[in-house]
Amino acid sequence: MLADFESSALTSAEKSLFRFLDKVNSASPSITAEDMVPLHAAGWTDEQIYYAITVCALFNFYNRWIDSTGVQALSDEAHRAGGQRTALHGYVRR
Repeated sequence: MLADFESSALTSAEKSLFRFLDKVNSASPSITAEDMVPLHAAGWTDEQIYYAITVCALFNFYNRWIDSTGVQALSDEAHRAGGQRTALHGYVRR
């Protein structure tokens, strides 16, 4: 999926969202209402699109912040532990 989402097992709706997010990453100033048409046709709501844009933007921010401040990448082991923790408890901490 990461190498080529177009040929992955994602649904057509998910693929339309990833196509849009690619534009968010590469050409956000050129996004218009026309870009929403295939998303709405695929069943995405404005709220879902808003959240997808927000997540995309936050990850871009975090990556640039990390790259610029010299924060060291987590080890593979730390990533696995975090993934297992998230799978067990979800993203929301209580």
